[in-house]
Amino acid sequence: MSAAFSPPFTPPDRLVATLRQDGYAVLSPEGVSQWLGVPLSDLDALHADWFELPPDDYLKDGGRYRTRRHACFTVDGAALVQVPHRAHWQPVEYNALHGGMQRWFAPMQEATVARAAWQKIMHALAEASSGLRGTQRWYVEAHQFRIDTTDGIGRPTPEGAHRDGVDLVAVALVGRHNIKGGETRVFEAAGRRGERFTLTEPWSLLLIDDARVIHETTPIQPLVEGEAGWRDTLVVTCRAGGFQGD
Repeated sequence: MSAAFSPPFTPPDRLVATLRQDGYAVLSPEGVSQWLGVPLSDLDALHADWFELPPDDYLKDGGRYRTRRHACFTVDGAALVQVPHRAHWQPVEYNALHGGMQRWFAPMQEATVARAAWQKIMHALAEASSGLRGTQRWYVEAHQFRIDTTDGIGRPTPEGAHRDGVDLVAVALVGRHNIKGGETRVFEAAGRRGERFTLTEPWSLLLIDDARVIHETTPIQPLVEGEAGWRDTLVVTCRAGGFQGD
């Protein structure tokens, strides 16, 4: 098994500056708590929702390793609005495997999006997006993912290294259990520089300037054969001008 490299954590007060400089930044769990003004216990309370995610029925590789829920919002200043449930759509230029198709995932539970911690996350990510692109209305898509090792291997990014066609991508590790792998890799979209590290602590958070950085996560396998393994993440994207597919 290859070595696991620690994430290059950024202080919360340097988040936007680091995003502008490097195209990505990583906050530690304590940094996320400070950045949001939310105790980690409130974030940890969200994790129970990941144990009730329905299957992703759109995997073109025939896998059964991914369950998920999806919700969309707009954030305009202090106004956070959940929009009517809609399909997730990406162009094939950004997702060669699953692009060009409307994917209707199960909606997030009402109790999840009603939590104060959830709303703090949405507002903070919109604010970070404004730090990159200027203050404006943000069109936000949120995905709860569980990747498991039911079939021996799970693929967090079956489409490979990619961009998402948005302005900001945020990947929070919500939890991981009995797995090896799941290494995060980020690369310059217009250069050769890259970095690799493994998110291991719940509520570590990676933020990416999607215009400048390509990202992927390596497959996971069970650490102990015959025992269940999984990796839970919250992926949120912020896009200016509208949702993709409008």
